[in-house]
Amino acid sequence: MLLTMFLLTVLYLGFLAVLIAMHTSQVVIVLFIGGFMFLQYFYSDKLILSSMGAKIVSESEAPELHQMVSRLCAIADLPMPKIAIVKTSMPNAFATGRNQKNAVVAVTTGIMQQLTRSELEAVIAHELTHVKNRDMMVMTIATFLSSVAQMMVQWLPFMGGGSRDRDEGSNFVILLVVSIVVWIVSFILIRALSRYREFSADRGSAIITGQPSQLASALMKISGAKVPTQDLRKVEGPVSALFIVPALSGSSIMNLFSTHPSTEARIAALQRIEQELEAA
Repeated sequence: MLLTMFLLTVLYLGFLAVLIAMHTSQVVIVLFIGGFMFLQYFYSDKLILSSMGAKIVSESEAPELHQMVSRLCAIADLPMPKIAIVKTSMPNAFATGRNQKNAVVAVTTGIMQQLTRSELEAVIAHELTHVKNRDMMVMTIATFLSSVAQMMVQWLPFMGGGSRDRDEGSNFVILLVVSIVVWIVSFILIRALSRYREFSADRGSAIITGQPSQLASALMKISGAKVPTQDLRKVEGPVSALFIVPALSGSSIMNLFSTHPSTEARIAALQRIEQELEAA
């Protein structure tokens, strides 16, 4: 994860250097980067919950779920997050929020119906590990300049690209090519970072619950479930990266672009962790 973050930092600094060398307005750079990061950092959780139709539930509305999360938070030394429920038959869960004090852990009605109590605890412990590791902040920092690069590609025609001046036209082409390259490379690196954080969250769940086999069992159930096509359309895209198992899963030669490791790789890692815990 540190290596990936380092490579992303080098990539983004190079991108900013090119923007400056191309005499792009500093005001434009600051507005794009600062404004987009602000919106993503402070409002992404609200947008995610809204897009998923997640409802924040009180302890009186979901007492067993609150008790479960409260107990796991005590073990993980975390403040109690808000709890949300998504009414969908798709079995999944996710965590969002900019920090530990503003976190939300969401589960679907499908996952609560399909998993045993121990399996559901393991899944929630996985999501709490994301909160403890501040993964939302990490991924926000990792993705915001990538998003800026993508926006630059879309907005370049309105930023002087139509000038007839030869030098300005050359600069426009260079900036366009660099923006595209930065977006493609960061796209791959961010997905690698996402896969690393999933392995880390799996390990955190195993340590919190002391039962890696329960998370392995839950992963097999979730990834093997038949998900309704309507639900797939609702969650396909960026939100899918937040789930414990992506909404669109299965065998693919495009693992390089996956936000999650394969279920087989995660189960193998959990089995190794279980052996470590037994030997300790």
